[in-house]
Amino acid sequence: MAALADAEPLLGLPAAPFPATVRVTRVVGANAAVAFRGNSYSVPPGLAGVQLSLLHRLGSSTVEIASPAGGVLVSHQLAPAGAGALVRTAAHRADLERVVLSAFSTDRPCERKANRPPGHRARAEADKLLGGLGPDVVIDLARYGELADTTTSEPIEVTR
Repeated sequence: MAALADAEPLLGLPAAPFPATVRVTRVVGANAAVAFRGNSYSVPPGLAGVQLSLLHRLGSSTVEIASPAGGVLVSHQLAPAGAGALVRTAAHRADLERVVLSAFSTDRPCERKANRPPGHRARAEADKLLGGLGPDVVIDLARYGELADTTTSEPIEVTR
């Protein structure tokens, strides 16, 4: 058996890696980009929150981003893994800029609410809620200290 194995010739290693494709699903961020291997790759704006498929064929230098239906939206050159790079096409940059700038307005801002002190009716309602204590309530923290020093298990009544 060993002689038969020794006589069997082995083929050489292939020149290129096995043509496998890595497929991952990612959610598009608010910045119209998806994360892949420590970098971000752009997609057309308006897809925030959508799950897209990223496809990378081993041995290639590109990553394709596909829609949920399977159509390829864009193909990007891979950045070095973990570089923290944002790879964005010129068209995606222009589209995103147009979307962001269209959200701005030249209208006057809203008038700010005036900061006025409470009126007589509001003070009367607050007095009712406070049980007649009024706005000049003073809390004596020494009384709390005295109560904390007691070691009785009887209920403690706190007076105002």
